[in-house]
Amino acid sequence: MSLNSTHHYTRASVLAVERVEAPVRVTSAEIDDRLVDVYRRTRMRGGLLEGLVGIRERRWWGTEEGDADFVAGAVAAGQAAIAASGVATERIGLMVNTSLSRRWLEPATAVVIHDGIGLPTSCQNFDTTNACLGFMNGIEIAATMIETGMIDYALVVDAEDSRPVSEATITRLSDDVSTSRDVMAEFAALTLGSGAVAMVLGPAEDHPEGHRVVAAVSRAGTEHNQLCVGDNESMVTDLKGLLEAGLDLSSALWDEAAAPHGWDAGMDRYVIHQVSQVHTDALCERLGIDKDRVPRSFPEFGNIGPASVPFTLAGESDSLSRGDRVLLMGIGSGLNACCLELAW
Repeated sequence: MSLNSTHHYTRASVLAVERVEAPVRVTSAEIDDRLVDVYRRTRMRGGLLEGLVGIRERRWWGTEEGDADFVAGAVAAGQAAIAASGVATERIGLMVNTSLSRRWLEPATAVVIHDGIGLPTSCQNFDTTNACLGFMNGIEIAATMIETGMIDYALVVDAEDSRPVSEATITRLSDDVSTSRDVMAEFAALTLGSGAVAMVLGPAEDHPEGHRVVAAVSRAGTEHNQLCVGDNESMVTDLKGLLEAGLDLSSALWDEAAAPHGWDAGMDRYVIHQVSQVHTDALCERLGIDKDRVPRSFPEFGNIGPASVPFTLAGESDSLSRGDRVLLMGIGSGLNACCLELAW
């Protein structure tokens, strides 16, 4: 019996994936400048965000009245994906919002995005979250509903706003009582970025130009649920523990699923969760993945949470060829891991 949760698909295809970049560019050097007194007091050196993590900059949404926020970003990405797919808006039967960012607990953020896009009243909509794995879970939900004939077309959206937690973290660390241990515990919050992405899925039999969803494999390691805990004000992470547990969980999934699915040798592109240079290199080494087939968006955009995998895929779409095998590889705090194959 398989130790993984494995789903195979025959009818669902990705018809379009589009991203929206947040407008405010914030360099790691700028963040280091804001923390220079903290580094001096705690006897730490700056430059780790770029030199070690590999993130030169990230994007934030604006704060001025009239500036686009993350909800507007999700709306824009959704509209762009629908336009690129060629599917009439009134035919979308499901919209899943997988954003971690939210203004409130109730109502669902999905209803505001649904209204902003102008989706029909017949389009079911809801939020679903699973840390940084949410968008991939959204693809699985949409593909399953298409497979069963419940809907014809689905829209999965995600928009992240890292500015509040990053600003709050900088303010908190700038307090005179913060220590080097505090800096390292909250360091991951400074790697986050903002952006939006959306994907339209539909029936493969009606769209030979689409990119078929082939299979998805998931594995849980929920005993690690305290390694990264965050909200809108802070994110506290055991950096070493999270890296080691994530690699172990990914390896366990890979050891059982890669060979049967041909993922270990036959993939043209591996689109992995965009965390850092350290995480990317470690995962490639552990799984034996060719680094040249792993695109990286984190140097310019940081870690955009659940948006990072589809955001990176959207940036790669023009360079992919018909027939390419693409593996989406995500891991979310908690921990959960998933690999999802697309036949481009």
